[in-house]
Amino acid sequence: MRAVGVIPARVGAGRFPGKALAPIAGLPMIQRVWEGAQTAKTLRTVLIATDDAHIADAAVAFGAEVVMTRPDHPTGSDRIAEVARGLDDEIIVDIQADEPLIEGFVIDAAVEALHEDPEAPMATVVHAADPAAAGNADRVKVVLDRAGHALYFSRSPIPAQRSTGTAPHHWQHVGLYAYRRPFLLEFAALPRGPLERAEELEQLRALEHGHRIRCAIVEGWSSTPVDAPKDVAVVEARLKLLGRR
Repeated sequence: MRAVGVIPARVGAGRFPGKALAPIAGLPMIQRVWEGAQTAKTLRTVLIATDDAHIADAAVAFGAEVVMTRPDHPTGSDRIAEVARGLDDEIIVDIQADEPLIEGFVIDAAVEALHEDPEAPMATVVHAADPAAAGNADRVKVVLDRAGHALYFSRSPIPAQRSTGTAPHHWQHVGLYAYRRPFLLEFAALPRGPLERAEELEQLRALEHGHRIRCAIVEGWSSTPVDAPKDVAVVEARLKLLGRR
């Protein structure tokens, strides 16, 4: 299956306006995301989708291909759906612009999950949750069924444990999605539901409308997204720990 990666980026991000271009150890964050995505083996190319000229200029300067989009998209997936209408790839991967430590094998895991589950319209990635992040609303949690499909995503700690029996697995969600192209176009046309609006999690739109999300489990890597200016120092510290520039 042909797959393409798309990084949606906008300048007016909630608590951290302009964060796509925020310098992280000397490089714009979106460049770090793009460079990480370039190492994925399943993608034929990686595009940057934006409505902002500053982001577009920066992306072109470091060698990325840019697609200009409308400014009124409510979520990143809605933005990449606009891009997908002009592509013929079977799988479109939504790679979040605030994951500067993303690695190719994490993206590959989502794409391969769709290969392994022909009935799944979309897939994402999870890893074991850090107990210290349970109360952090910026770290999205997910519970899975026995077959590896998402039951629910939340900013709250889930599942709650009231009994003293065997503890369930606690999973943290990685903000990337691999869509089959026809489903992505369908997804973008669905109305946002109360759960998506309450949690501000776009993937809940799929669950609210009865669609399954396959979840690939990755090990040896953990998501470190940049949600606020204070997170830049956290990422830079991890870069130093990993011995990366």
